[in-house]
Amino acid sequence: MSYEEKIMQLTDDFANWWDSDYEIPEMTNELYPYKALFSPIQVNKLIIKNRIVMGPIGNINMCDETGRPSPKMLKYFEERAKGGVGLITTGLIPVSHGIDYSITETDKLTYFPRIDRTRTVLAAWRNLASMCNAYGAALFIQLSAGLGRVGNPECLIKEKKFPRSASINPNWYMKDVPCLRLSDRSLTKIIKNMGQASADAKACNINGVYLHGHEGYLLEQLANPAFNRRKLGKYADYERFGIDTVKEIRKRVGPDYPIMYRIDLTLALEETYREKMNTVSPLKKFRNGRTVTQSLEYMKKLTEAGVDMFDVDMGCYDNWWLPHPPASMPPACFLDLAQLTKKYFADNKIKSNKKLAVPIVAVGKLGYPDLAEKALRDKKCDMIMLARPLLADADWCNKAYAGDTARIIPCIGCQEACINEFVEGGHPQCAVNPRTAFEEEYTKEIPKSDIKKYVAVIGAGPAGVTAAKVLIERGYKVDLYEKSSEIGGSIIPGAVPKIKYELKNYRDYLERVVNSLKSNHDFTLLMETEAKTDLLKEKRYDIILTATGSQQVKPPIEGADRNNVVLAVDLLNEPSIAENAENIVVIGGGEIGAETAYFLKYEHNKNVKVVEIDKHFMAHTCTANRGHLIHYLERAGVELLNCTKVSKINENSVSVLKNKNKNVPNPYITWTPVLPENIVNPLDSIRKIKEEYKEIGLPSDMVVIATGTVPCAMLYYECLSKNAAPKIYNLGDSAKPAGVFGAVRAAYRCARNI
Repeated sequence: MSYEEKIMQLTDDFANWWDSDYEIPEMTNELYPYKALFSPIQVNKLIIKNRIVMGPIGNINMCDETGRPSPKMLKYFEERAKGGVGLITTGLIPVSHGIDYSITETDKLTYFPRIDRTRTVLAAWRNLASMCNAYGAALFIQLSAGLGRVGNPECLIKEKKFPRSASINPNWYMKDVPCLRLSDRSLTKIIKNMGQASADAKACNINGVYLHGHEGYLLEQLANPAFNRRKLGKYADYERFGIDTVKEIRKRVGPDYPIMYRIDLTLALEETYREKMNTVSPLKKFRNGRTVTQSLEYMKKLTEAGVDMFDVDMGCYDNWWLPHPPASMPPACFLDLAQLTKKYFADNKIKSNKKLAVPIVAVGKLGYPDLAEKALRDKKCDMIMLARPLLADADWCNKAYAGDTARIIPCIGCQEACINEFVEGGHPQCAVNPRTAFEEEYTKEIPKSDIKKYVAVIGAGPAGVTAAKVLIERGYKVDLYEKSSEIGGSIIPGAVPKIKYELKNYRDYLERVVNSLKSNHDFTLLMETEAKTDLLKEKRYDIILTATGSQQVKPPIEGADRNNVVLAVDLLNEPSIAENAENIVVIGGGEIGAETAYFLKYEHNKNVKVVEIDKHFMAHTCTANRGHLIHYLERAGVELLNCTKVSKINENSVSVLKNKNKNVPNPYITWTPVLPENIVNPLDSIRKIKEEYKEIGLPSDMVVIATGTVPCAMLYYECLSKNAAPKIYNLGDSAKPAGVFGAVRAAYRCARNI
């Protein structure tokens, strides 16, 4: 099979991957002890204690406004070093301030940590290196040439300066904003900055540098003919900028300092979008990207220039679910890329300048110890990179080393806290680990209370279980009520689709947590017990925490009470109710609606249409998660109707009013993002959507309602009105539907501090 055929096969398999060779993983320890994972490896002259690399995630908005790494950032990385990881890589650190205008905020402030500003930032980097090294973890700083076309275009509005790129390229966020071509002089300056930053990193005792050369950032824009269409000058050679950068770094740091490079073997744009590459703007501008063969040859030259190790993936911002594989993507999705790269290096006898084999690091949903161990034992890669799994559990490595995999908190792939949070203006966090990026505030050990209190926790979903665990650790007496027969709350139906296997693993984890609490004499589990206000008051609790979740409701649509109309939650709880339906209309194009449509199409082969009143589907979902679902819904022929109102549900059809105005956006666009609501695209006023509705009928045997949820807060307000306890708190979705992230964050903070 050729490389091109392999990439085509991968992009095909990423639709219904469970029908291919992928196995759904669990937190097992069948291969324990993990001899391969916890064996040392040499990179240049550096010995790394094990084969686990913390991927580049974090940093953004975790520095002060001058770019100096903050105590928050230092404690965040120190926690992963304590957790046993062998190599820590920072998030990206740009060195092109004043050249790439997209990376610097107004008044020369930044949300990126800096190592290039002044000597005032160096002390924090020295501290970070010593903190990581104290636990035996090596630290590499990820240096970035800049963001280029994938940077924030607000520099044009606020600073009257255009973003820059390798050539004149459309900005990813606002395709109408052009990114101007960087001059050879500016690029030479960036190379000098990369060399200086590397020398400074070495002076700060940072153990190596890591070049951010993938995903369509500026280094990749210059190193890929899809983005670099220069005809004149030395950097018209798409390989030269990267090679010159490595040579400059090697000149500044000497022969014994490790250099790591992250590269995508292919943008996979042609394999993703296929015929659209010839017809759709801006995709047609990005044809003729670097092939896998060209990437491997480029890597050989980078090695000759001084690179010691690589990690490999595929994709770019325009198919963002590839370099940021979401919950719906398969496990070990890029392991084949690492394997073919490793084989190429072996077949061509490529060695580093130290005459060592060049380690190839595998990335992409490898956060399961047995899966990671097997990849190493099978010689498919040399190291394993974990990013989000180490946010979910900073002790992943220590627990795996001890064989205590059942206590590893599994990543759920939602990307709402680690990525979407900083897109919306926050800093990276984790939906299932409320201490992530709050290590400077929360100690790992839950502080004991001086007074033993009696607490009722109502609801055994993520919020309730989190609260109960923290309260027991504080030394309180806790009764946990759950009216159903299962632990998990709303994630029970949410974990039914196969694309939600990571959520199922998290539900299993919550069950293990509850089972572990049963041995504590201060903990009482009351399953299949509905907590009534009078009962709670009678028991004289000191504190009541209601975590009663949310519920889906049918909207006030004529015909919504028909027998063929079901709630998405009921369908997921009992999929057999759709057995005899052929044509299904899903009302609601948010995350629940899109995932339900995917479930119906790919697992049950139904004809599905999805209706959404907004102009965007999954508008508040992480771009990667959104893109993967929408792209493959289109491939499967699922019709997405945006700017569409449901007027009536009939016996065999749904009557809708579809806005036919020319400015209604294409619902299948995945190559540009949905901008946050607080960001205004000045061109939107020109493309105002006028109301031009046309009534159409959608054939349907069944209608699935997925129009959101409302809090189940009745018990909370009843407890308040009857003074059921001196202190009463409402947590999770019963306070405000916010998914696992909001539920766990609120429950942990509340339980720790009351």
